[in-house]
Amino acid sequence: MEQRLHNRTLAWASGILLLAVAFDAFGAHGIQDKVDARAYHNWTTAAQYQFYHGLALLGLAAIGDRLPVRTMAFVRILFLLGILCFCGSLYLLALRGILGLESFTRVLGPITPLGGLLFLAGWAVVLFSALAKGKAKN
Repeated sequence: MEQRLHNRTLAWASGILLLAVAFDAFGAHGIQDKVDARAYHNWTTAAQYQFYHGLALLGLAAIGDRLPVRTMAFVRILFLLGILCFCGSLYLLALRGILGLESFTRVLGPITPLGGLLFLAGWAVVLFSALAKGKAKN
């Protein structure tokens, strides 16, 4: 069970990082000249946070045996939902002019901070789990 969870987390990390590289390249070579500076900034911010949390998932797979299985699974879900909400909404906001999604700005805007909260929650769970595990050893 644990090894399967680590492998699944590694697979998610690899997929997220693969897409981050592709999206970053697409931003630099495909849309930079087609959107305004603010939209391009949104795109690059999304790609950066996707990279950061893809690497976090990679680290989670590497240190997963140090965390309880349920904690690791929960953090993985928080990070994946954070990527979907935070990065996904920023990608869509960046492309809203090209995709004709201007009317969705009011919906997409509030999703971005929700994704940020999911990232923070994931990191908080790792922090508290590490502290609790450290206290248990003393």
